[in-house]
Amino acid sequence: MIFQEHRGVLRIIYERLQYLDAPWAITGSLGFVLHGMDVAVNDIDLQTDRNGAYQIEEMFQSNIVRHVTFSEAAVIRSYFGELKIAGIKVEIMGELQKRLSSGEWETAVDVRKHRHFIDFDGMRLPVLSLEYEEEAYRKLGRPEKADAIRKWLTSRSR
Repeated sequence: MIFQEHRGVLRIIYERLQYLDAPWAITGSLGFVLHGMDVAVNDIDLQTDRNGAYQIEEMFQSNIVRHVTFSEAAVIRSYFGELKIAGIKVEIMGELQKRLSSGEWETAVDVRKHRHFIDFDGMRLPVLSLEYEEEAYRKLGRPEKADAIRKWLTSRSR
């Protein structure tokens, strides 16, 4: 469910990022909800490339909680930053890569290949496809989320 405060922040993001030079998309729980899934939305996750991450940071200078820097964990790495807009946490992930079972890092995600546009509240929002999201969560070792997406996709195709 998208709460009123998320709608307002989403509109602020959309109005600024429509001028962004880099490709970007909404991912995570808000992306799921925009596709029609019924999940809780606690924050807003944005995925882009490396340059896009720094451009988004620049566009939201007064909202920075964590500056964009390269960050690596066991199964994921990206140029990561965090904003707070009207009390809502917004995470920025640029040039995201997931570790493959071989131990190698996959090629950075090209957001353009996996995004769809969804019309919502007078905005045309770029959102990562649920098929991509399912695959990504499996690679990240989060089968419960991947299974929930698969279940929802299967129920929609009947």
